[in-house]
Amino acid sequence: MVKLGHGGIDMKIGRRDFLKAAAGAAGLVISDKVQAMASRSNMDSKIYKIERRKLGKTGAEVSIIGMGGIVVMNLEQQDANKIVADAFERGINYFDVAPSYGDAQLRLGPALKPWRDKCFLACKSGKRDRAGVEAEIKESLNALETDHFDLYQLHGITDVVKDVDAALGKGGAMEAIIEAKKNGVVRNIGFSAHSPEAAIAAMRKFDFDTILYPVNFGSHYKSGFECEVVSEAKRRGMGILAIKAMMKGTATENSKKKHPKCWYEPIDDPGLVRLALSWTLGQGVSACLPPGDENLFGMALGMAGDLRPLTKDEQRQLEEVAKGLEPAFPIASV
Repeated sequence: MVKLGHGGIDMKIGRRDFLKAAAGAAGLVISDKVQAMASRSNMDSKIYKIERRKLGKTGAEVSIIGMGGIVVMNLEQQDANKIVADAFERGINYFDVAPSYGDAQLRLGPALKPWRDKCFLACKSGKRDRAGVEAEIKESLNALETDHFDLYQLHGITDVVKDVDAALGKGGAMEAIIEAKKNGVVRNIGFSAHSPEAAIAAMRKFDFDTILYPVNFGSHYKSGFECEVVSEAKRRGMGILAIKAMMKGTATENSKKKHPKCWYEPIDDPGLVRLALSWTLGQGVSACLPPGDENLFGMALGMAGDLRPLTKDEQRQLEEVAKGLEPAFPIASV
């Protein structure tokens, strides 16, 4: 078991650094990786029907496993088409992407086009001003070859003043998103966050439809990182979308080489992946987004139809695993 380093990490900068590195290593992503991913996704001989859950007050139903756009980042279009087609045919209807994910929008748009009307497409913006978001909405609509987003989110809010107050204040990002909703371009409004302070502040300032937030067994057993945020989101009837369910902790040199699209060290043992996903789905969330690595997404897809509530022994097993980890998301007061 890998022992993680002590202390917190800079989530915002770390993620951006890893995405830039992954984009620079585009030549490493080749068709045999796509074949490996397909093999993972078909790890069970039986094709399971993936459960769908209501996404809070949105009225939509989403597959319990979603697909992050980073999965198709840096791929040839034909390979992206194969991955998206396989995911859709196996029951995935929830897709999430952002302008900051390299060329992911350009790959996902054409790949998703045959099934666009049958899917729930979520997009995000890291801009905090109205003009910036207006520009990114237009850019994303064009790249994704669509006329609307089922969900549009403030991306990666971490600081109450710089992110929440700025985006929700006069001339802020939310003005553009609300206007887009009035015009039918955006159907639901949400946000993603790695900070409990920012998440709670955002929910208190605006009636969001969804939250995209880390819900991970290791951070839960070590610090209860997600508890207050998830509880508040439930109280408000929000749809809860989980990230980092398959996260082990901060990235290591080995994990960077093995999973260049992941800015953290992911869980890649199938048995533990199954337990980790099942645990997260047992916390009242609607769906999980696996890591952007093709093989890890394929692994999650392959077991998506067979995820079930954990037994007490399995819960104890995860507690034991968590004891050997340092929390990647330290608890903070809210």
